[in-house]
Amino acid sequence: MNEEIKNFHLPRWIELPTIDLYIDQLVCFLEQYLADYIKSDNEKEEKIITKTMINNYVKHNVIKPPVNKKYNKEHIASLFVIFVLKEVYSIHDIKKLIELAIETSSVEQAYDRFCGELEKAIRIVFAEKNYIKNSKLSQEQYILRNVVQSFANKLYVQKVYLKK
Repeated sequence: MNEEIKNFHLPRWIELPTIDLYIDQLVCFLEQYLADYIKSDNEKEEKIITKTMINNYVKHNVIKPPVNKKYNKEHIASLFVIFVLKEVYSIHDIKKLIELAIETSSVEQAYDRFCGELEKAIRIVFAEKNYIKNSKLSQEQYILRNVVQSFANKLYVQKVYLKK
């Protein structure tokens, strides 16, 4: 397995900045973790995350508006989820999936669960193995597992076959 993939890590809730970030700082923070794993919407554009994208997510009520032009932990966590999942899902679907995740648990728990499941899915797919079936998963957990596995499968095809 590729070292870069083996070391894939999204910061957990406790690792997110404790101070609120301005949009330029937010873009840099997100790119630091995601630049090697997601691609730009525009082939000519080098930036995978832009201020315009974030502003559109606010405008379309996918994330809450910033407070005094600053983004907090909840914004940052939501944006990590959005930027990963937009590789395989529409923004409308992502909004529904986020709402489902926080129906039954806190934003902090839902985000940390997402990170853990995503990292596990990527490791499993790149090791060319399959998930062990677990009948004890709730419907929400089973949906999450399938959601993150769809990203992991796409990443695998891009990195191994398409060499992107």
